[in-house]
Amino acid sequence: MIHIPVLKKEVLKYLGPKPNENFIDGTVGEGGHAEALLKEIGPNGKVLGIDLDPLQISKSQWMQSEFQGRIILANDSYVNLKRIAETRKFQPVNGILLDLGMSSAQLEKSEKGFSFKQDQALDMRYNDQSNFLTAAEIVNEWTEEKIEKILREFGEEKFSKKIAKAISETRKSGRIKTTNQLMGVIGDAVPAFYKKGKIHFATRTFQALRIAVNGELENVKIALPEALATLEPGGRLAVISFHSLEDRIVKNFFRDEGKNGRLKILTKKPVMAGSEEKRVNPRSRSAKLRAAIKI
Repeated sequence: MIHIPVLKKEVLKYLGPKPNENFIDGTVGEGGHAEALLKEIGPNGKVLGIDLDPLQISKSQWMQSEFQGRIILANDSYVNLKRIAETRKFQPVNGILLDLGMSSAQLEKSEKGFSFKQDQALDMRYNDQSNFLTAAEIVNEWTEEKIEKILREFGEEKFSKKIAKAISETRKSGRIKTTNQLMGVIGDAVPAFYKKGKIHFATRTFQALRIAVNGELENVKIALPEALATLEPGGRLAVISFHSLEDRIVKNFFRDEGKNGRLKILTKKPVMAGSEEKRVNPRSRSAKLRAAIKI
């Protein structure tokens, strides 16, 4: 497999999979974490792998021949994980993993306009069957103020005002339809020095649009209580986030449930990738893992 799961060793450490236990991977992706779990929970332990993106589900189907009868795949959102587990009679649940990052395949091969590296239509939906809002609709139809707000809040973009204004002005003479068009607008709006930074000048805008299109922060807020309700007592919850806003939601949820006596926090601070993993897999640089046990 070419796909490299982030923080694999740390995920196994904090989830502590044992033979014949059952786990939910709420964002199964290409199956990297799920495969690692399945190897630990044989001979009869199972993984329920959920992913909203049908492309990701198809990419993880290789596990069905390798781990016959032990991997169940569901093309759905992790916000519904309690319902999915109940419908599939998937019990008991000894651990849940939520890896909130996007895979490189989603960025580069989906043709949904997630990345500015290819010229594609501005879509950015993980699943176009269940979601009607596109990045093109936000860019072309939302008010300048609303665009500025999502760039500032979801992208933590310091030139959010300039970029939102440039988008608003550009669309007067025709719709902004593609990633290249949008990147050009952003490039014209930001100062020259910004284009020489470590992070590409369009990264934060594209991130903000993707989060807004897919309701990602709201989904995390919904999914965490669902996960807690689904776990057996003594079950373990691990969440990998790649964005400070996501990490804050996870941190606050763990803290509040810890105070309520429902969770025992295993990670006082978020666990980060080591230098070797960062070298081999640059995506891991921004990954933060938090874990807890259900009391």
